[in-house]
Amino acid sequence: MWRGAAGSLRRVWGVPGRPWSSGGNAASESRGTPSCWNCGSQGAPLGGDVLFCSACRALQPPSPEPDFFRLMDCGRSFTVDVRKLQRRYQQLQRQVHPDNFSQKSQTERDFSEQHSTLVNEAYRTLLTPISRGLYLLKLHGMEIPEGTDSGMDMEFLGEIMEVNEKLAEAHSEAATKEIGAFVRAKQKELTEDLAKAFEQGDLQKAKKLLGKMKYFSNLDEKVKIKTTPT
Repeated sequence: MWRGAAGSLRRVWGVPGRPWSSGGNAASESRGTPSCWNCGSQGAPLGGDVLFCSACRALQPPSPEPDFFRLMDCGRSFTVDVRKLQRRYQQLQRQVHPDNFSQKSQTERDFSEQHSTLVNEAYRTLLTPISRGLYLLKLHGMEIPEGTDSGMDMEFLGEIMEVNEKLAEAHSEAATKEIGAFVRAKQKELTEDLAKAFEQGDLQKAKKLLGKMKYFSNLDEKVKIKTTPT
């Protein structure tokens, strides 16, 4: 999919981090507006629509460095209007879904698949508190390494171990549901604390809270598996 559009992407975007410009046109380069791969136009997108060329209406390639918050028309904040996010997702999918480009050129078909995949990823990332928080941290150059207990205090790890043991020993639906209710309550509490940490700009605290949320998210999945009929 990507190979077929590689030439067009290079013509449109040029080298990574620098929009393509024609003949050293300083004005175009300073605007940061890439040329249309189809007609070469550098005019402003029609009606603020950044997906299509304002001149020929050809679907343009996704940004090489997309910002999920900008793509989904959300402020770069941990607090997100989920209904607005869902409406934006539906709007974008109506515009870029591959079914709408079945009679278009191979380049536009490739771009539509790339856009659709990107929109799905952005929506899933911003929809849930933990993935949204991890993405915000990443935008600030911070990540939580996988498979490590780094930064977790022993008291917290002991609590997680205790809940895991209780879940393993739960042999009734009522006992499992009780553990599930406890896990969800902890997730709600951590989410509220995380919102405050981001609001206050305390990224180190946000990172620690997200580390804890990952443990409780894992516990929540275990509860769901145990309560799902086999």
